[in-house]
Amino acid sequence: MTDLTLITKPDCHLCDVAREVIDQTLAGLTDEVADGVEVTELSILDDPLLHETWWEKIPVVLIDGELHGHWRVSQDRLTQALRGR
Repeated sequence: MTDLTLITKPDCHLCDVAREVIDQTLAGLTDEVADGVEVTELSILDDPLLHETWWEKIPVVLIDGELHGHWRVSQDRLTQALRGR
């Protein structure tokens, strides 16, 4: 199982775009790969440590707890990362 975490905050336009990129990426993967991805969304407003760590870089995408990217999410890069897991 691959854990994909999206760290966001309310009223964040780039967060909305990142969600769409993640959804489109998963839709474009084979069922075998897509079914192995667990997506979790966390808000920096709900966790002081997340806020302290990521507040100036959201949206942030973590894959299996490691930073994949922040601000703008590339669908091509995300696809490659998930296929390689």
